[in-house]
This record gives sequence, C-alpha cells and structure tokens, in this order.
Amino acid sequence: MIYTVTFSPAIDYTMSLEGKINIGDINRSKSENYTVGGKGINVSILLNNLGTKNVALGFVGGFTGQYIINYLKDKKVKTDFCNIEGNSRINVKLNGKAKETAINANGPKISDQNLKQLLDKIAFNIKDNDTLILAGNVPKNVDTNVYELILEKLKNKRIYIIVDSTKQFLLNTLKYKPFLIKPNLEELEELFDEKVKTKEDIKSHVEKLKKLGARNVLVSCGAEGAYLFSEDNQTFYSATYKGKVVSTVGSGDSMIAGFIDNYLKNKDYKQALEFSIACGAATAFDKEIANKSAILELLERGQKWK
Repeated sequence: MIYTVTFSPAIDYTMSLEGKINIGDINRSKSENYTVGGKGINVSILLNNLGTKNVALGFVGGFTGQYIINYLKDKKVKTDFCNIEGNSRINVKLNGKAKETAINANGPKISDQNLKQLLDKIAFNIKDNDTLILAGNVPKNVDTNVYELILEKLKNKRIYIIVDSTKQFLLNTLKYKPFLIKPNLEELEELFDEKVKTKEDIKSHVEKLKKLGARNVLVSCGAEGAYLFSEDNQTFYSATYKGKVVSTVGSGDSMIAGFIDNYLKNKDYKQALEFSIACGAATAFDKEIANKSAILELLERGQKWK
C-alpha cells in the first residue's frame, strides 16, 4: 500500500484573469475554480487517477476540512485523516497574463496530541514493502524534526520512503536513506546556499545529498525537463512536453506520483522518469490533477522540447 502524508491539506481557490494582475486595484476574474490540494493530497489524487490504491493521511478541521473530505470521497480517494480544531486552510491562486501568483495560508494549529495520533496511526498501519510519501512543509507550530519523528517510528520496517520537502525538513530525513527525494533547482540552491547554473552544478549538489543518505534524486527543472540520479550511479534526463500551461500547481506532485507508480510496477529508472515527466506535464496542461487518459495521450502522441 502507498500512504501519503499532508500536514496541512487545503482548498485551492484559483481565479484566472484576462490580463495582468493590478496590485492595489480591483481585478475582475474571467473564471474561478475550487480544488483540493496540498502536496501529498495531489500525489494521492494522481495515484488514484492511475488506478493505484493509496491512503491519504494528515490533518483536517472545520467546514473547510469537511469540504476536503467530501471532495476526495467524490474522487474515490481513500482517506484516514486526524481531526483537529480550527479550519483547514484556503489557498488563493491568481492566474494573470503570463504570470501566476499564489497566497498560501498557514493553516490551523496542530497540537501535541494531534501529532501523537498521526504518529501512532502511521506506526500501526504501515507494513514491510509499503510506500510512504512525505510531501510539503508543515505548519509553523510543528517542529522541523517532525518527519524525523515519523521515520524513527518506521526505521525497522523495509519500506519505500519518498520525501518532497525543503531545507531542514528534507535534510532531517536523509539519515533514514529515503528511496527518492525530489528537489527543484531553487530548492537545491536553498539547501546549500549555492547557485545552480549548469548540469555540473546540479550533479555536485546531488552528490552531497547522496552522501547524506539519499538513494535516488529526481531534480525537476521546470520547462527544461528533469534529471534522475539513481542509486546505481546512472544519470537520466528527459525533456518535457510542448503544450499550453494552464497551471503549474500540482505538477511536481504529479511527477512524484507518476515516478513511484511506474517504478513499483516495472523497476526501471528510465521508464519511471519518462512516465513522471508525462504526469507532471499533463497536470500543468489542465486546471486540475491530470487523469490517466491525458497522461497516456502525451506518452503516445505528445511532442517534446528538444
């Protein structure tokens, strides 16, 4: 079984504008859309769209939390959330001409008792050969070692660990030798406070991460595609697909979902990377997380950038 963990699921309220966003003035939208997000939630939705069983874990609260539960139920995503006080967050996404602006809320407070409930749930449910995906950062009131606390509970189990997070949240997990991590270029720079300008820069940063414990490193480069540096010291590259970008929200999460779904079925790094790229692009070309037919359409007929 695959489990995803999202500490702060959210309702993403996206408004699209005809022209550019005018700060300090009234802006009129041409369309609005409500979806449910949060990095782990996005992974769960895409896995479900691919027909792969998974369980979404995390915290929800209030009327917005109930909306999240109902939304995922309608999409037939299995959930096992912990209920907390307060309302789950609402993120606002503004799509103006050629630019996308996001305002992400902090979300409700997670108490020590709430956290213990999640840790106990994870320790009880996850078995050998399962997959755990830790995605995103956590609310400000939760310690940056929280992913470390989760993995400490599981250190004697043989599982696939995937981490898609930043800075200390990611670094704290590396001693547990995660199967896959997925930094983008900006996150690589933040991790080591060094600029990334060339492929050699990427490789140098990745080697540091592997020395710290990462087994496989998937580096997403936006419109420039992605690199996979595998634990058997191979390097793979894939360009991304041509198409009209509707929203980049959830694109990286879709890459994670596509990679682990394909790898667990085929145990082939290059094939998993190619499928991952298609999943990320298909989501970028849609207003929601991509469905299976859109992904397969890209794989069969899509044109890539050279």
